[in-house]
Amino acid sequence: MTTAPVTDLRTETTLDVIRGDLLDAYADVRAPLLHLPNYAVTVFGERLDRHGTEPGFVAVLAYADGHPVGYAYGNQIEDGDRYWQRTSPAPAPEYTRRPAVALKEIGVRLGWRGTGTARRIHDALLAERDEPYVTLMVNPLAGDGKVHHLYRSWGYEDIGHSQPSPASPALTVMIRTTH
Repeated sequence: MTTAPVTDLRTETTLDVIRGDLLDAYADVRAPLLHLPNYAVTVFGERLDRHGTEPGFVAVLAYADGHPVGYAYGNQIEDGDRYWQRTSPAPAPEYTRRPAVALKEIGVRLGWRGTGTARRIHDALLAERDEPYVTLMVNPLAGDGKVHHLYRSWGYEDIGHSQPSPASPALTVMIRTTH
């Protein structure tokens, strides 16, 4: 089976417009993990709804043949945000002095992995941002460490650890400049 090329990247700041497509893509991307409480589609939907109301929310979806094949979303965080409060050790003041972009979720359907789609989505999400830094959390075991390595190849560096909820795995907090 040949994977159709990504023909459209859509950037949206209103969750209602893309919520269904985002949930559809998430369910497929995370299918092997959906049995775990923190990865259930309903739990993701609750997080997404909360994040969609936070300052600076933006999502980018990639489409092939009119179907969503990848996504990323994030929002702005400031010093004192619970994102930073859960990071250990506390991040250096240079990272929290000004608002940063928190990349909350990124995923690409299996047939589009390894095609540069994730990087295109990532870069589109950051293209219009004014914040000096972007941060994300990654499960260092995801893909046998390949996901963590991929983010390092994109310029991210480890700055700490976090466990956002009791059901969440221990995550590595990473950061890089936005441009």
